[in-house]
Amino acid sequence: MSGSPGPPSRPPDDSGSEYLPGFDLPAANLTAERAILRVATFPVRTQNKARLIREYLYLFVMLTRHGNYIDGFAGPQEDDALGMWAAKLALELRPPLLRKFWFRKFFLFEKDPSSFKLLQELKESEPSIPKRVIEVHQGDFNVLVHPLLASGKIKPKEATFCLLDQRTFECQWSTVEALAKHRKTGHKIELFYFLAASWLDRAVSALGDCAATLRPWWGRNDWATFLDLATLDRRNAIVSRFRSELEYRYVLAWPIYNREKAGGRVMYYMVHASDHPQAPEFMSRAYEAAVRPLPPEQPSLYGDDPPSQGHTRARRGRAPRRQSGAA
Repeated sequence: MSGSPGPPSRPPDDSGSEYLPGFDLPAANLTAERAILRVATFPVRTQNKARLIREYLYLFVMLTRHGNYIDGFAGPQEDDALGMWAAKLALELRPPLLRKFWFRKFFLFEKDPSSFKLLQELKESEPSIPKRVIEVHQGDFNVLVHPLLASGKIKPKEATFCLLDQRTFECQWSTVEALAKHRKTGHKIELFYFLAASWLDRAVSALGDCAATLRPWWGRNDWATFLDLATLDRRNAIVSRFRSELEYRYVLAWPIYNREKAGGRVMYYMVHASDHPQAPEFMSRAYEAAVRPLPPEQPSLYGDDPPSQGHTRARRGRAPRRQSGAA
């Protein structure tokens, strides 16, 4: 890296953070350095988060030539933006040059009845593709994940990506642990975990019995100590647990900023955990692609037309998913 320019300036946020100090890789790993530079140059904002997931899934399946997709909280997140629905984008993934290679098995879970109905409609709208399996399950993923892992449907050598895009405190630590420790050999199940930042304290204030919610979410009795930390230290604590307790080699908390055009604060982090050496570079490429303007002839990395705006029926009486606990 001799002679390379220093890191470019990044949008300010309210945490006073440096360049992703939670990213702990060997110093000689240039992939890690590129990832850090890209996140500083191309900040992803909330409206681009689903595109970040889509672009990474494309690179994931291009590398693996197959794969399983698990979404523990798969219902649409925004009443007025169902075109950014992660489960929908994953199902629509069609690499143009490798038509026979895509995710073969989808396991989609949703607890909320109205969101689950939309999930069923999404499955029914999908074309029948040989050797592709789409399962939708209504219920608490924290409960249903265990029979899924015990079923043998996820084979030991099948590359598997799991999105844990929770509503603030939905995903219990025991669920994360079960996924991380499921495989004893080969590559671990890759995780993409949502961690609230800007509204987490307000979400805690809105809880009735804090211990009843936060003890299973944090997975330990010292959840109050975690809450006493500053935002940046909370992020680092989660990253540290993914590395030390769950034994993922590559862990990076990718910041997602608010919708402002310039500057802005970190709204939440998407914690990416993998033990595959190419995963950090692939995620950094996806992070960059999620915000760069696209030429008309290339609407995304994988070249398909932009997702249709189907399934746009609004869900009345339900707050936007990301505003849980916010004022």
